[in-house]
Amino acid sequence: MTDNDYAVTLENLTRKFGDFTAVDDVSFSVNRGEIFGFLGANGAGKSTTIRMLCGILKPTSGRGIVGGVDISRTPEKVKSFIGYMSQKFSLYDDLTVEENLNFFAGIYGVKNRKDAVNRAIESAGLAGREKKMTGSLPVGWKQQLSLASAVMHNPDILFLDEPTSGVDPVSRRKFWETIRAKSDDGTTVFVTTHYMTEAEYCDRLSIMRAGKVIALGSPDELKRKNDRDTLEDVFVSLVQQTGDTR
Repeated sequence: MTDNDYAVTLENLTRKFGDFTAVDDVSFSVNRGEIFGFLGANGAGKSTTIRMLCGILKPTSGRGIVGGVDISRTPEKVKSFIGYMSQKFSLYDDLTVEENLNFFAGIYGVKNRKDAVNRAIESAGLAGREKKMTGSLPVGWKQQLSLASAVMHNPDILFLDEPTSGVDPVSRRKFWETIRAKSDDGTTVFVTTHYMTEAEYCDRLSIMRAGKVIALGSPDELKRKNDRDTLEDVFVSLVQQTGDTR
């Protein structure tokens, strides 16, 4: 299969910060239209990987292909057809809900911006709150606003970096219902998380530790291969086997 047959391809992708290797020779592919989970503890290298794939951070070595585009050669081109939701939601607290959406619509070059903003407000469940300052919103609403901002240009591939961190269980469940609907519509979703319960929602996932991928497969495959009943048990077992080297 060629690079264009996959939504995302990593080949020996590596990122160093001085003598520290944050992402170490990582290789795998993500199928089009699937929800791919990228699991690992804090500091495992998940966020660094996702920032490289979004064209924000240049790899030290190796190759990354997103939507058929080489992230090292033309990172700006990648940004035209992906959505990115960061851990901190990347919202401006001193802007209103409507102003934030207008800002991101401009960044993504959205046509018919007014209609797109109105649709985003509805999808985020924030109708009637358009003029509220974003900084005053509860975390769950900020999460919905951030997601609406990331998908208002209908991206082919959606990157989510620990999107439910600090969010209550009800908001978390609603968020994943939205993500599944996006996937059903054909959007590829690449999501980093350290919540093992969320990993069960993924079609396939990888587990990362100390910059390396130590497991890859569907939730059921990983549980079967490691003879464990839960993904949490799989994760703990694999980390203990590989040890902690950093």
